[in-house]
Formats: sequence, structure tokens, C-alpha cells
Amino acid sequence: MATAAATAAVERSSEHGRASLDVRPLTPALGAEIHGVDLGAADIADAVPAIRQALLEHGVIFFRDQSLSQEQHIAFARHFGDLEVHPATPKDQPNPEVLRIAHGPKSKGQENNWHSDVTWREKPSLGSILLAREVPEVGGDTCFANMHLAYERLSPQMQRFCEGLTAVHDIARVFARRLNEAPADLHERFPPKTHPVIRTHPETGKRVIYVNTAFTSHIEGVSAKESRWLLDHLYATAMDVEIQCRFRWEPGSVAFWDNRVCQHLAVSDYFPQRRVMERVTIAGDAPFFAP
Repeated sequence: MATAAATAAVERSSEHGRASLDVRPLTPALGAEIHGVDLGAADIADAVPAIRQALLEHGVIFFRDQSLSQEQHIAFARHFGDLEVHPATPKDQPNPEVLRIAHGPKSKGQENNWHSDVTWREKPSLGSILLAREVPEVGGDTCFANMHLAYERLSPQMQRFCEGLTAVHDIARVFARRLNEAPADLHERFPPKTHPVIRTHPETGKRVIYVNTAFTSHIEGVSAKESRWLLDHLYATAMDVEIQCRFRWEPGSVAFWDNRVCQHLAVSDYFPQRRVMERVTIAGDAPFFAP
């Protein structure tokens, strides 16, 4: 991770080209704002290698004052891989890749827990690109936690123990109620998946705690009591403020996070004000642990 002192323009290069980005870290742990980039520009592909490198270095990157249509939002995300369609997206929606998350007087925010997105998939997402369409006057921030640093703060004995474990991730824990479907019906389309409790990041090689309060149901091979205790212990690691950053939204702000290393929490403190976000998600690969 870059240090907070690196607030000047940072020049990044790749074998595919060269781009200069104004990268301003938010905390020593993770997060950086990138200034002077128009994500909807016709030549945005030239900046993609440097943006990807910034994402790997900082875990989550932010852009301000972006005037993106849904089509531009989708086009930018496609530079980083194939896109997912979330089961909560209405089937008659013109752009199924865009997940609209809207809360207001009749809908209080429900994303206020630490989680990684879609870990119930066999291949959970690489990352998400979230665009703010409408935000409350104050409140509605999003917090992010660096789960590699969370792993690093475990004792060596606990690291070794967790590295040999797997856990089950279940879509029905959250979306059975939200989609008004029976868990068995959801499981027909999205059966629970098993992932390592500690995963290896496929690009950086770093080890990451990979269980979350939203979708992880239990750890395999231990008793129910032991599973609950260990999951609670690992969940609590995301709550360490020294491995976090917090982002205050403005209309046109964009957050792009690496779902393989970050957990996030949307602070639902703005009810009954409105908060409208649009998310496009990049498909990832199957989690693994490299000894």
C-alpha cells in the first residue's frame, strides 16, 4: 500500500502504454482518490493499465465529478473484464449489468454490515464500480476494510489454523427475504459454494481473510459452536479502524473496489433521505489458497 505522503501526481507505466495519474491516498491502509480523469472519455482505455495498478496498490479507488450515462459506466467497467448480472436486477431493465440501489422514505438502507460482494458465486466478483446518482445532504458514507492487513494482524498460530479451513457461502442468507423467494428455490439456481477461509489474491499473491457476515453460513470440519466463535472472531477483524478508509459521497462520485481484498459497509444513517447508487460488477475467478 502507498503511504499517505504520496499526494503528488504519480506516474505509472505498463507494457501497453503510459499514463500519469494524480493519485491521493486516503489512509496508509487503503483507499485513494484519483483526480483529473474522465471515465467516460473516448480515450479512457489509455489510462486503464494505470488505473488497474492503482486499484491493486490501494484496494479501492475513488473518482469525483463523473457525468456517466449507464452505457458509459458499463463501457468503462468492460475494460477490466466480463460483467455480471445480479439476480436482484429487474428482468425488464434496459441495461441488466447495472444494479440500482435506491433507498429513501419507504426503504431504509440494508447494506450496513461488513461484507464482500457475491461470495455465494462459484467465481465471486473481481470488483465493483459504484456511481452515486443522488446522495443525502449528510450521511450515507461507505467504509472499506483491507482484509489482507486483517490477516496480517492475526497471530501466526491463528493464520496457520485458518489457512487449512473452508467455509460455505449462501445467497439465501440475504436474498431470500429481499427477493421474496424460498431458500430452496434460490439454491436451485445458486447452490451454496465453498471457499477457503484465507484466500490468495490472484494478482498480488497476498493472503486475505475471506469470510463475511452477509453470506458466510459456517466453517466446514468444526463443530457449530467452534464455527460461530471463529467466524465472529474473523468478522471482527474488519472493524479495526486502522485498516479502514471512509468515503463521503457526492453526486457523480465513483468508487471502484477490489472485492478480492476489501470488505465494505454502507452506513445507513441518512433515513429518511434518499440515496441512489448504480453498481456495475466485474466477474472474477474461483478463490484459492496457495500454501
